[in-house]
Amino acid sequence: MSVNKSVRVALELFREHGGTLQTREALRLGIHPRTLYMMRDAGILQQLGRGLYRLAELPLPAEPDLLVVAYQLPTAVICLVSALAFYELTTQIPHTVDIAVSRGSRRPVMDYPPLRVFWFSGPAWTEGIETHAIEGANLRVYAPAKTIADCFKYRNKIGLDIALEALMRYRQQPEFSIDLLIRYAEICRVKHVMEPYIESLV
Repeated sequence: MSVNKSVRVALELFREHGGTLQTREALRLGIHPRTLYMMRDAGILQQLGRGLYRLAELPLPAEPDLLVVAYQLPTAVICLVSALAFYELTTQIPHTVDIAVSRGSRRPVMDYPPLRVFWFSGPAWTEGIETHAIEGANLRVYAPAKTIADCFKYRNKIGLDIALEALMRYRQQPEFSIDLLIRYAEICRVKHVMEPYIESLV
């Protein structure tokens, strides 16, 4: 296969799969590593992270860091400040991506983006996970009410002010639910901490 033909075939395969592919998926589809590297060096592909390529002709992803996590750590869940930012429930600009992983699992290692890893277990790990489609990937994020309960649980690490700001912003959302807040507060064992703040919203 000529160089030009191999690039054309690879371009079509990238387009058929949403414009973003991991190296192992590209190889499985029949794209030769040399073709990948040549396309990268020619500026046809943009390397988002180790082993993750995206067509340069596409608009820049709105959430590039989260996109890399969605592809490379598919079982992780976006949590805490990163989840608040995803739902626009904070004025904070995250400098790391906060992810939750199951307690007992190995610490994820990535060159980029920088991660802040939290180990969750039981219902605090399994409950309240939403899946959002972004740029052809499935991103797992804790729901707003679950994220707020998590922020109260980890208030000593992230700051009570961030949790309170998120609670006030959530109050303005159409999906605001006191029942959900209380449910997740119980799961995260912070009901006694959150109750006074929740009652002030009623």
